[in-house]
Amino acid sequence: MGWLRRAFVDHPTLSVALCVHAVWIVVVVGGGLGAVAWSGWPMAVTMAFGSFIAGATSEGGGAVAFPVMTLVLGIPPAVARDFALMIQSVGMTAAAWTIVATRTPVRSDAIPAAALGGAVGMVAGLGWIAPFVAAPVAKLFFTSLWLSFGVALWLHQRQPVSEHEVGAAFGPGAHAGLFGVGVIGGIVGSITGSGLDLLTFSVLVLRFGVSERLGTPTSVVLMASNAVVGAVAKGWWLDGIEPAVWSWWLAAVPVVVVGAPLGARFVRVQPRRRIVGFLLVSIVVQFVASVVIVPANTPRLIGLCAVTFLTGAAAFLALAGAGRRALATSVVEHGA
Repeated sequence: MGWLRRAFVDHPTLSVALCVHAVWIVVVVGGGLGAVAWSGWPMAVTMAFGSFIAGATSEGGGAVAFPVMTLVLGIPPAVARDFALMIQSVGMTAAAWTIVATRTPVRSDAIPAAALGGAVGMVAGLGWIAPFVAAPVAKLFFTSLWLSFGVALWLHQRQPVSEHEVGAAFGPGAHAGLFGVGVIGGIVGSITGSGLDLLTFSVLVLRFGVSERLGTPTSVVLMASNAVVGAVAKGWWLDGIEPAVWSWWLAAVPVVVVGAPLGARFVRVQPRRRIVGFLLVSIVVQFVASVVIVPANTPRLIGLCAVTFLTGAAAFLALAGAGRRALATSVVEHGA
């Protein structure tokens, strides 16, 4: 069995893809589900790009699937959210395995608290918050929040870049704070299909000075765990998954187990400013698409976009300011 272990460790992307594809063939061909899987081909095309983004940035595949499905295809946000969680539970998990097997550095001390908070927020959000959020609100809240983070990250990158990629050490209360961020991220994910990854990434990068090269794989591991929790909770505990979502999922699974791990490998060798540029472009494209396709043409929706953007930008910039002050006093402890 040594050869099997070496295959999974030495070639994690290929080995996982082959295993998933073998199971997929048995299920689809053996179960006569070829027509069902084929009917979901638009989602396979969408996730060919979305899964790579999921592995290469702090935005999960849901950050691509959700706006495409809701803004372009007119699919209800709750259904798009379910698909995003289900497909990320496969793609992001495959990417997380690639990160672990290739020993890609992560901030492992941030994962337990944020993952636990994300699980709490996801389950609570699915059960008691997301069902009461109207479709236009979900769409515009999603893109306005990410735009505010994009502005804060762009301004943050104009500051001198620290050579200490690991960032500042966690002080007293940091894990409690990460748990709280995890809860908020899980709630956002229960509405849009992703959230824990980007919010945790923002805190690690802006508050603790963690390099984007380190924060990105950390966020991928966190979103993998959150997607699994969300998919299981929605499918088993709540009102289940719609049949259409299953067909889209069957179509996209063979794609995401290749795309997401490749994205994780890609980001490992990229300079940090290129990683940021890649992320900022995707955020701006999503926001422009949302404004064009779902116009904020009522005072309520205009107010939602403005309040979300301004509040988010203020919070993210405050994090960045606190992070610069904390990092200035802690770099000596890292061997400066």
